[in-house]
Amino acid sequence: MRFRMIKKGLQFWLLLLSVCFSLLIAMREVIMENQKMNERSKESKISDYVCSGFVQRSKRLTWTSLMKPSPLNVSCEEYITNSHFITETLSSEEEAYPLAFIITVHKEFDMFERVFRAIYAPHNVYCIHIDEKASKAFKAAVETLINCFPNSFLASKMESVVYAGMSRLQADINCLKDLVSSGVQWKYVINLCGQDFPLMTNLDMIRHLKSYKEKNLTPGILPTQFKKQRIEFVHREYVDNNSSRIVKITKTKSPPPHNITTYSGSAYYALTHEFATFVLQDKRATDLLEWSKDTYSPDEQYWVTLNRIPDAPNSMPNGRYEGKVRAIKWIDHKKQVCHGRFVRGVCVYGPGDLKWLFENQHMFANKFELKTYPPTVECLELKLRERALNNSEVTPQPSWYF
Repeated sequence: MRFRMIKKGLQFWLLLLSVCFSLLIAMREVIMENQKMNERSKESKISDYVCSGFVQRSKRLTWTSLMKPSPLNVSCEEYITNSHFITETLSSEEEAYPLAFIITVHKEFDMFERVFRAIYAPHNVYCIHIDEKASKAFKAAVETLINCFPNSFLASKMESVVYAGMSRLQADINCLKDLVSSGVQWKYVINLCGQDFPLMTNLDMIRHLKSYKEKNLTPGILPTQFKKQRIEFVHREYVDNNSSRIVKITKTKSPPPHNITTYSGSAYYALTHEFATFVLQDKRATDLLEWSKDTYSPDEQYWVTLNRIPDAPNSMPNGRYEGKVRAIKWIDHKKQVCHGRFVRGVCVYGPGDLKWLFENQHMFANKFELKTYPPTVECLELKLRERALNNSEVTPQPSWYF
């Protein structure tokens, strides 16, 4: 009897020691995690301070990146955690309103990686189109990243993209087909290039789109006399080993099919699911696509023209430039100072543009270069992440903070 009592006593103390040991381990992990959080908090405060200096146009600040994603040569779980991707839907409103994204890329993987991280949400769906001319290393890096996210995929058909050519429009069409057949009942599809960056959180974008009451957003008006020549004459794509270009032929084109009135505007859009199906299936849309193949920069005419057809789903027949789809500083807009540099007449934003970007109310801005002006991209992402987590309905995980 006494032996049994001693045995039970030992078992009790062993169990108690085991529980205490487990609690000590758990407390140690909590302390270590808090230390990491404090370190991240310090880094974020430093970044906030430096970003505030750039917004105030201070000249004496230097930049050290604190937000670089993890290398790709680790497991997907490690990459996602160490790169600070958000891995849960942050609100019920977002979960009920999935978005689709088309991203066309051809260079600068680091910039693509930042764009993807900034717009990623697990309830959305993403189609990535890689230019056939892109390097093998770039293609491999993009594919490795995309394979870590089950709601993202590469376009089923890739194009060799020529600037201002039909191939650029076809790249979007290819992804649009894939997204419509993906099985995800997304509400809007938004197209991006690798040098775009968001100015809104995912939740802000949803509320912005809802404010247009399910209308397609395709900024544009009737073409000017200068732009009419883009569709009045035949243009051809030429690609060789060293370059690609569009050449105007003196041959005139036939009028657009079905007596469609053509419009000219932005190549960027936000389209409803119903309109995307119309684009792929309606004969007017498919005939216009065929007719557009030998025009100059058809993506700047195709989407807005279809969205002006009165009986097209969710169309805006009397639309103009509404939608705030993309913020761009053009070289001929003298009142808009570019604090970076101009490429093809478009401002590549420098740190001095951050105040303008922070105050802007468009969904996205173009154009960014991470290697040239890293603070511009990182300060924007830091601001967006802070806003997203502050408005989250779920408790943020430690890895979601930079």
